[in-house]
Order: sequence, then structure tokens, then C-alpha cells
Amino acid sequence: MWRLLTLSLLFLAFGLLAQTPGPQPPERRDSIVVTGTWEPLPMEEADRAVASLPVREQSVLFSNAIDFLQLDPSLDLRRRAPSGVQSDLSIRGATFGQTLVLVNGRRMNDPQSGHHSLDIPLPLDGVQTVEILRGAGSTLYGSDAMGGAVNFITVRPEAWQARLRLAGGSFGTQQQFASVSAVAGPVAQHIAVSRDFSTGFMPNRDYRNLAASSHTQWKSRLGATGIDLGYADKPFGAQNFYGAYPSWERTRTWFAGLHHNFPERWEAALSYRRHSDLFYLFRDNPQRYQNHHVADGFHGSLRRRDPLGGTVTLFTGVEGFTDRIESSNLGVHSRARGAAYAALDVRALRRFSLSLGVRNESYRGAFDQVSPSLAGGWWVNARLKLRASVSRAYRLPTYTDLYYRDPVNRGNASLRPESAWSYESGAEYRPAEAWRLQATLFHRRDRDGIDYAGLSPQGPWEARNITRLNFTGVEASAAWRRRAHLAEWSYTGMRAISTLPPGIYTKYVMNYPIHSGVFSWTGTAGKLSARTRLGAVERRARSPYAVWDASLAWRGRHVSPFLQATNLTGTRYEEILAVRMPGRAFLAGIELH
Repeated sequence: MWRLLTLSLLFLAFGLLAQTPGPQPPERRDSIVVTGTWEPLPMEEADRAVASLPVREQSVLFSNAIDFLQLDPSLDLRRRAPSGVQSDLSIRGATFGQTLVLVNGRRMNDPQSGHHSLDIPLPLDGVQTVEILRGAGSTLYGSDAMGGAVNFITVRPEAWQARLRLAGGSFGTQQQFASVSAVAGPVAQHIAVSRDFSTGFMPNRDYRNLAASSHTQWKSRLGATGIDLGYADKPFGAQNFYGAYPSWERTRTWFAGLHHNFPERWEAALSYRRHSDLFYLFRDNPQRYQNHHVADGFHGSLRRRDPLGGTVTLFTGVEGFTDRIESSNLGVHSRARGAAYAALDVRALRRFSLSLGVRNESYRGAFDQVSPSLAGGWWVNARLKLRASVSRAYRLPTYTDLYYRDPVNRGNASLRPESAWSYESGAEYRPAEAWRLQATLFHRRDRDGIDYAGLSPQGPWEARNITRLNFTGVEASAAWRRRAHLAEWSYTGMRAISTLPPGIYTKYVMNYPIHSGVFSWTGTAGKLSARTRLGAVERRARSPYAVWDASLAWRGRHVSPFLQATNLTGTRYEEILAVRMPGRAFLAGIELH
């Protein structure tokens, strides 16, 4: 009975919001994106499949930044627990290691394992937007961007502001978020901290997330400078995460980044990331089996922009990378690599565009990995744009791929880097001001793909290069905006063909979603805001399932109470095989601002 009442009240609230005229928004303009392009562009001018998710303006309707990724069906977010405790992310069927994660364009991928790439040291209040590039991005970013890239953009303070959020809910969940923005002349500062705690929806699934971030920016005659600092600490129960064991794990992440735009044509950046991972196979008996890994990574870059005419721009740059690991299981290893690139961008706004680039990344010799790309767009008329691209990407094996050892998993020090050629063509059509229709056909040819293979679904497993794996898929979406309401329908479907011989099983590459669809709606009426999301997914050789989430918030002048509901229908599902996800849950709280 209470389930029916809850669903009825939510549908009623959404119906009233949809029928009640909200405030007329300003004339809609496309977001400016910095991901998947050589310089900031309006999203409608991008020649690649790029999306932007408005985290800051909708944060009261979400509990963490990672959950925004569920709004795009081409992103397969495979969580081991809620609240961003530990998640694997793939794009267009790529593995979690073939997806690049960035913070303000700086690399966050972990050299130990792609399982830790989403250990982002940013509280929810520290994120402005999340930008998504679907498709290969190695010409822009180097290793790992085979399926695409996700870029977390931090808050850029524009005025004095403070926020405090207090919330509690199901499974002993407690949340405390705080942030403050300050502006004084040419200097701006934003600081955010968060604590997210739960006793767990089942035994040994508790977690405690702590995060803090700082963004500082200032302008002078010497240019514009930005400094980012971040820290995250995540201890959590890992029941069945890596087999039927009562495990426990704690990960910590440190990040520091410096970026400077010079007054003329140059920009430079430096960043450092440190990640530690402490794992106990048996939580109550740590000495029986444990691993401790500490990985460090440095990234430096220098870029130059040269206008060659009214519509032509040349971009050139160099980058350097080093990473190192000290591990009780993997040993002590380090490696360094350098890259140089050049790109020519020809662009006449709302008419045509063409971008041609090539990147060479060296880690053993002069020409180890050459990643070219070609992308173009053509405005047929004011309502219809066509685009197409072809690009190559690659990924170096992680230290886990190379050196890991346990009774059922074995790395392989002889692994070759994996690579892929990606092709796509798409169209965007706006039949009316309120509608935006998009469709993309994509194809990716992976070579020397890395995965754990074995003769049985239970292992033992050994890391191997898989010779050929081809993905073909389609993306389609429709967005409708009326006043302060936005409804979006989106679908991604794909199929893969592998040359694996009969009787060989793999852990990751064939566990992709063959169908994934999302309906989402966000609306505002007066001071009342709401959102809902219904997502359905069918993975290869597994049964389909659907999950429904919804949120309501009253945006007062200084106090905003909110209610968030996840998995309203109580669906029993697993995003990672044998790792249960929570059932129906509620979170209620207030935000002071």
C-alpha cells in the first residue's frame, strides 16, 4: 500500500510541475564545451559526439557527481556500491581501462588499475559540469581514451556564496556537505568539503566517503592562472567485490594541478596525482591476505595556438608523463613517456568545420604510438547539421595487467599496448525551437585488446592480448524543452564480434550492454524543482532490468529542503556480476545557502 501511495504522490507532483507554467528562461544558448575540442566551442559546433551535464545547477537533486553519468546510455557505469564508493566506467562498450577520466583536462586514470580511475577527489559542491566525449580521444589526450573521455570541470566562483547541506536516510546514510566561494578583485576562491557515511544495506557493505577540494584562480598582466587541490578518503566493506570473501578496502587520492594561460598564444599545465589502495581479503583477519599499493603520476604540458587566417587555426604542443608504483603484490616499477602533436582546425561558425590532428607518443622509441584523427561538420541548413570522424586510439597496460598475482589471477609482463580505429557519422536536427534530435552510427575495431582469459568461467585467469574485437552501434536521442522543463529520451545499442577461439572465456570485454535506454525529466515551477530518471539496460547474456530514481526540492531564499529516492520499484539487480546493489532507498535533508 505504501509503495502505491509513494508512487502516486510522485507522479502527481511531476504532473503538477509539468502543467504549472514556470518562469520563462532566457533565450537558450548551447553550452560551451572544452572536451573533445582543441579550444572552447559552443556544443553545437563540436564535430564529435560531446555532451555536457549541469552538475552545479542541479546538485540539490543528486547525492554525488558520479550519478550524473547515468543520464547518458552510452556510458556504462558499473558500481560496486552507491555514492561513488567504487565504480567502473566504460563508453560505447569499451572496458573500464579504455575510458579516460579527467579533472579540468588533467589525467586521473590510475596506473595500478582502471578500477580506481573514478576515485575523483572532488565533493559534489566542487563540480561545475561533467563533459563527455564519446569515441576515441588519443589525439587530444594520449593513452586510455579508446572508448571516450569524461572530464569533471570544477566550480569557477563568480560571487560570494556559501552552502551547507545536511541529510540522512535509508541504510544509516548521513551526509554533510559544505562549500564557500569568495571573489576579491582579480582573485577568486572556491573550497568544498563533504562527508558521506552509511552502515550499509547488507553486512560488510558500509562505507565512509570523505572529500575536500580547492580551486583558486586569478588574473594579472601575465595571464590567467588556476590552481586545483583535492583529497579523497574511502574506507568501505567489500563483501563479494572480488569473489565470495568478506573483504575490506580503503582507497585515498591526492591531486594537485596548476594551469596558466599566457596573454598571447601559450598555455602551460602541471599536475600530480597520488593514489593508495589497502585491501584485506578477510576483514576480520587482515594478516591472512592483504595488498597495499601506492601509485604516483606526473603530467606536464605546453600548448601553442597560432591563428593562420580568419577561419584557420594551428595548435601544437608537447606533453610529458611519468608514473611509478610501490606494491606488496606488483613490486616496484616506473615508466615515462613523451608526446608531441599538431592539429589544424578550419571553422566557419554555423557553416562548416574540419579538424585534422596527429599525435606521436613515445615510451620506448621515437614512434611508438601514432594517433591521427580527422573530423568534420557541415550545416546543411539552419536546422540540420551532419558530422563524421575517424580516429585512432591506444592504451598502455596497467601495472595490474602486467604484474598481478593471486591464486586465480595472473598478469602478463609480455602484454602489448592495445589500439583501436574508431569511425562515426552523425546528424543533429532541430525541427522546432523546443526539439533537438540526434543520431550517431559508430564502429570501433580493437586490436590486441587486453583482458583476463581462461578455460572456465570460474578461472583461473591470465591477462592476454585478444587479437580482434569489433564493435558496431547506434546512438539516438530526442530532447524537448518548454519553459523551465527539459525531457530527454536516449538509447544506445551495440553488438561485438570477437575472434576468440571456442572454449575461451573472458572477464570484461564481453560484459557490455547490448541495449541501454534512459528517459529523464527535470522541471521547475516557482520554487519547486524535481527530476526523474528511468533507465533500462540489457547486458550480453544477462537479463534486462530497469531502475527508477526521482528527486524533489523546494528552492527557498536561504533554505532548500529536498527528498531523493533511488530504485523506487525495488529492482533486484547487479551492475557487476555477483555484487548486489541496494533496493529502494530515500534521502531527505536541507541545504542552507
